[in-house]
Amino acid sequence: MMNSNKVLAFIQLTRLNRPIGSYLLLWPTLWALWTASDGIPQIKHLIIFTLGVFIMRSAGCVINDFADRKLDGHVKRTKNRPLATGVVTAKEALILFFVLLVFALILVLQLNIETIFLSFIALFLASLYPFMKRYTHLPQLFLGAAFSMAIPMAFTAVQGQVTFVGWLLFACNLVWTVAYDTLYAMVDRDDDLKVGIKSTAVLFGRYDKLIVFILHLITVSGLFFVGIIQGFYPVYFSCLGLALALFCYQQWQVRQRDRDACFNAFLQNHYAGLLVLFGIILHYAQAAAA
Repeated sequence: MMNSNKVLAFIQLTRLNRPIGSYLLLWPTLWALWTASDGIPQIKHLIIFTLGVFIMRSAGCVINDFADRKLDGHVKRTKNRPLATGVVTAKEALILFFVLLVFALILVLQLNIETIFLSFIALFLASLYPFMKRYTHLPQLFLGAAFSMAIPMAFTAVQGQVTFVGWLLFACNLVWTVAYDTLYAMVDRDDDLKVGIKSTAVLFGRYDKLIVFILHLITVSGLFFVGIIQGFYPVYFSCLGLALALFCYQQWQVRQRDRDACFNAFLQNHYAGLLVLFGIILHYAQAAAA
């Protein structure tokens, strides 16, 4: 039987104590489910995709920490992670990773063959991302692709195909992920430079804030066109405007590139995703009442 310290270590390893990453995955997944289902998603799909988000995010965190187990000890923010401190062994982490994958597979097998096929692409991207920071300054691009795969999966689960709007949502979320994960990487940039970890924060250098804002503008523009194509009501565009205002506020927050400010700005992106979801749900609620 595991002692309480080991249980706590596994919770920390899977980030169940820090659900922000799961929220950043969940809201875009629900954008897709609501849109693909014309505002009436099946309970089955909601349960499968919600559980899948939390399981795969946990699996992603485990494999990320496994990949970085010899580097995390040199980074201020990550030096106390379970694998870095040795509380959890590499073997235990890999076992946990594969157990989580089994649970995810059980869930996805409840869906159609098109969605199952896309799930393997999602798994490949999620497993690849942690190792990309050694070979490219664009690991955030791989993370964005991995974080966005639930969107085409939601469309195939509902409609059997990915529509143009589905791919547009995928592109918007990919760009948005690069933006907020760059803010996240700005927290660790000084440490990353010392140990040789690559990131968009390192690549963008003194243009980091500007590029993040451009990426946020591209995200909002793409979501605006989604609303136009879908014929969304003004309530959706109002929520999108609030998300844009939040992105502008983040620029003010990170003006000095303070670590804590960059981290707080990263965290606030989840509210932007939630605002977009509210806009979509409110549109369909108004449409149903009309």
